[in-house]
Amino acid sequence: MTTRTERFQRKPREPKEERDPVSEEPETVVKFSPEEEASLLSESNTEKASANALFAASKFREAIESYDKALSTCPNYLHYEIAVLKSNIAACHLKLEEWKEAVSAATAALDGLDKIQGNAIDVAKENKTNGDGDEEEADEEIVSEGATKAEDVSNKGQREADIGRIRAKALMRRARARSEQGGWATLQGAEEDYKTLSQMPNLSPADRKIVVRQMKELPPRTKLAQEKEMGEMMGKLKQLGNGILKPFGLSTDNFQMVKDENTGGYSMNFNQGGPSDGK
Repeated sequence: MTTRTERFQRKPREPKEERDPVSEEPETVVKFSPEEEASLLSESNTEKASANALFAASKFREAIESYDKALSTCPNYLHYEIAVLKSNIAACHLKLEEWKEAVSAATAALDGLDKIQGNAIDVAKENKTNGDGDEEEADEEIVSEGATKAEDVSNKGQREADIGRIRAKALMRRARARSEQGGWATLQGAEEDYKTLSQMPNLSPADRKIVVRQMKELPPRTKLAQEKEMGEMMGKLKQLGNGILKPFGLSTDNFQMVKDENTGGYSMNFNQGGPSDGK
């Protein structure tokens, strides 16, 4: 007899030849009854609590495994709960100085939060199109309209606050991982993350201090990384060019780029003797 968890978990894929990831079908969303969903979520939360305890004990590798178990039980349409788990996994990878994995986990958390907000927009549009459910049957119990609206606003406000809190954590973790990982494109990504964080009102004073410092320190690092990578790229291009020109008794030194100060454009001059001619 299969358990609910076993029925929910996906079967491992059989070894197949590689497929284009763009052409793969989207993940199937399996909806559960309220009772089944509550049971699965309870299992997931129990595993998450164990993972949190392992994290507190600095057992980060074991914590990742436990968070993964919590993910395997959690219904895949509960994007908020999944985002929390992914963000916690990112924190573990940061502790292990596994920057690439931390970026991946934090990005997955942010993608999940984006899905929540996207779904909320879709529901709002649908309600507007359907006249806000005018044809629905009346509730058996009459509740004050004002009380109902106040409760909805309160719940919505709390949910938005929770999403904002996890978004800030995931962004802080991704930005830190990107800044440690280095590289021109990655450092640019870190700058973008810190810029987004600087505009968020829910940061703690300690996090805001980090954001302000990083926004000052990152641009020079990004520029140096850009210059280094551009230099390396030009060196490889020069090596390639020399290989092509060598049979003709030439090298890239025979070609010089000259900037036109009036137009800002460049022209190429050919020098038979190379730069040593001084011509």
